[in-house]
Amino acid sequence: MSEYSDIAITPAIIELQQRKGSNVLPADHTGDGRGEPHVLDTSELSMITTRDSLYLASVSETGWPYVQHRGGQVGFIKALDEHTIGWTERNGNRQYLGTGNITANGRVAAILVDYPTQTRLKLYGTATYHPDPSPELLARLDDDGSRNDGAIVVEVLATNWNCPKYITPRFTEAQIRQKTRHLEERIVELETELAAAISR
Repeated sequence: MSEYSDIAITPAIIELQQRKGSNVLPADHTGDGRGEPHVLDTSELSMITTRDSLYLASVSETGWPYVQHRGGQVGFIKALDEHTIGWTERNGNRQYLGTGNITANGRVAAILVDYPTQTRLKLYGTATYHPDPSPELLARLDDDGSRNDGAIVVEVLATNWNCPKYITPRFTEAQIRQKTRHLEERIVELETELAAAISR
């Protein structure tokens, strides 16, 4: 928590916590906001590399935050080393709001959510946009050869597991099918038995 606090907690936040009587975040962990590379542990790596989406916040040159959704196949986010992650950008609406922000100010924040288990991981990092990624980078990102619109690489500076409160469990079609496959198989068995009994 200290790495995250060093970036996230500012004097204004401490003042508000004290006014509200909150001691959830340590008042002695205010930092300069720069951060150092964070070594991702196995649980963090598992969470990051098994997602099919994340919410990515960047900061514009005029100081406004911008949040966007990034998605793909399960596992589209790759771990490049112990503190660096990345993914290939897919063609979208071609506004380039987030990627434009990153080229001017690499500071980003992200939230990754595992809805079925109500698990949430937040992270801070420094992002770099590669408009024309090298074949070597694409290979490391396990690019499937589809048309890409560059690549994003994020040096992770801090992470924080957030509480599951108010995360509504949601399931993809694939997750539902996996959970109900045995029921579907049993229905087929029963229908076969019923058809055989009727034909006697």
